[in-house]
Amino acid sequence: MSPIAVDRLGAGRDVDTAPPPPGVTISVHRLTTADGATVEGVLHALAGATTVVTVMHPRQSLTHHPMVPLFLRAGVSVWTQGTRSPNNDIALVHEQALLDAAAGHARLRDLGFTSVLVFGHSGGGPLAAFYIEQAALEPERRIDVTPAGRPVPLPGTRMPVPDGAIFLAPHPGQGQVLRHCIDPSVVDEADPMSVDPALDMYSAHNGFAPPPEPSRYPADFVATYRAAQAERIARIDARAVAAAEEATQARARHSRSRDPEDRRAALAPRIITTYRTDADPAYVDPTIDPNDRHYGSLFGRRPDLINYGLVGFGRITTPDSWLSTWSANHTRADFVRCAPGVTVPTLYVEFSGDQAARPAAGARMVAALGAADLTHHVVRGQHFGQPVADGEPTGYAAAAVHVDHWLAERFGTAPPHGTR
Repeated sequence: MSPIAVDRLGAGRDVDTAPPPPGVTISVHRLTTADGATVEGVLHALAGATTVVTVMHPRQSLTHHPMVPLFLRAGVSVWTQGTRSPNNDIALVHEQALLDAAAGHARLRDLGFTSVLVFGHSGGGPLAAFYIEQAALEPERRIDVTPAGRPVPLPGTRMPVPDGAIFLAPHPGQGQVLRHCIDPSVVDEADPMSVDPALDMYSAHNGFAPPPEPSRYPADFVATYRAAQAERIARIDARAVAAAEEATQARARHSRSRDPEDRRAALAPRIITTYRTDADPAYVDPTIDPNDRHYGSLFGRRPDLINYGLVGFGRITTPDSWLSTWSANHTRADFVRCAPGVTVPTLYVEFSGDQAARPAAGARMVAALGAADLTHHVVRGQHFGQPVADGEPTGYAAAAVHVDHWLAERFGTAPPHGTR
């Protein structure tokens, strides 16, 4: 495997294929959260390191994230934190994910690390900001109920405040992402093929061009489209709120009656299926909030087809997970909302070819951060770290140079254990 090589412009090559340095011990930790759930964390302990970086995403396992060996080579240990909803967000409730994160932060403090930092990439960014915001509050001021009305014991949970934050290509929150990519032309939520032609971004009549030719949408169409997206979100919100209230009433009846029938009614899943969620005009029209992104969405180069397929954001959810995670109107895991509470030293690195967090959203997120010690960089790369052009360094390689410098200037790092 290739060692790290850094040129004078600060761009590394092949760094995400580099092995971790010697002196790393890996251990798996089973944790019990404040509400009794079981989650796992994996500690990559670097000999001599007093600083540890936590790597976490609300619905994906990041045990093998490409930044893990890069953090280790920067002289810090790494903790990859799992949640109770790994690789399946049908029941993902962000307030519960904070309980999962808290269990990991408490374990790391108990292990004696001098500095504990959060690392938030993509959806891990708003989760990290949400955790810091809540951890920094007096316990009695923390959230104690989910948007769907379920109690959540954040006020009574040990939530150590991190010493710093690293955000890499964070998106503005699942709710904000879905608000921009949900297809407003769906006229019947029970019919995945229903279409209002006036709102169909994949119609040539509205400006769509055959892939991979770029499309061009008139400004008035985009404005109407965005308003219709917000209206569709609000309609689904209403369904989710009604279903959540139905479950709440069943739980209340059971608490009085102890009747198993009421218990069954409280437990019965009220699944929301949301068709067609890969439909942001910016995916195919590069003149909308332009940057270095490629044609297509995070899921591929043919969003006009992917939009009708199985894969997509927020496709199958419970009312609880919809309101907590995917509703722009109800979720608290919104980066801009949480960012003023992020007052610890912060490094924010954007990818210039990001499809999910484009320049306008990035500017809002950076401006909202409450940290007095705030460092902001833009490096070439796509959302998942792929190079923008063939032969270029990966985005992770370019970001790692800034991460190395930032860590070395602020936190204790171990001496190099391998080739630099």
